[in-house]
Amino acid sequence: MARSKAILVTGASSGIGAAIAARLAKDGHRVTGTCRSPSVNNPAGIKMLALDVTSDVSVKSCVAEFLKEAGDIDALINNAGYLQSGAVEEVTIEQSRAQFETNYFGLVRMVHAVLPVMRAQKRGLLVATSSLAGMVPLPFWGQYNASKFAVEGLMETLRHEVKPFGINVAMVEPGAIKTPFYAAPQTAAMDAYSPWRERFFKTMRGFEEKAPGPEVVAEVFARIVNSSRPALRNTVTTEATLFPFLRWLLPAGAFEGGVRFGFGIDKK
Repeated sequence: MARSKAILVTGASSGIGAAIAARLAKDGHRVTGTCRSPSVNNPAGIKMLALDVTSDVSVKSCVAEFLKEAGDIDALINNAGYLQSGAVEEVTIEQSRAQFETNYFGLVRMVHAVLPVMRAQKRGLLVATSSLAGMVPLPFWGQYNASKFAVEGLMETLRHEVKPFGINVAMVEPGAIKTPFYAAPQTAAMDAYSPWRERFFKTMRGFEEKAPGPEVVAEVFARIVNSSRPALRNTVTTEATLFPFLRWLLPAGAFEGGVRFGFGIDKK
């Protein structure tokens, strides 16, 4: 039988994070989740630690507590994140910073906290929940797209740098998944963008209604955790596989036109 692994999952109180934690625990791994409020429980009964990934102190305290209880760490799954929607002009600088503090710098803080231990062990796994939006940007998700593009670049860099220490690095890139994720914070809307913004959100709601649940993402994470040589990029859903392929295949103008047509951006 495969060895039971000590795994820390950030953002595990609901949605994809909760599904990941439950799936890995089902496989017999020693899973600990995190959430901002220690009073929130994972639906599957997974032990939870308090964590605010935007705080250096909170990150260090959480990882120290995890290591004290688990003794080591086999895998860190960076799942904490949220979607800030709105046109680039509508999203304030403060909201933009907040998006990156959670989605990007939160991941960086967690990596800094666990890498010394993994290097000393000469083994480990760093996995991040990225997104189709980290490969193909969507209108009215500008800061979210940018944060996930940053995650993509960071994780690919890490994969090179930590390979000599026996540490694996991977990402999971879902398309639309049926979770509370789409209840995104918005900004003060500008009338100038309203027709195109509303058509975009309507189209995205259609994707969400037809989307699979977070369990399909959790299955991919389970395969990565149990793999000795996981791929860097692991897509989930048809659109997450198809859209990057079409971007590679089609002339740039044709692909851009297809995106605008699909979301009604070219309509008056």
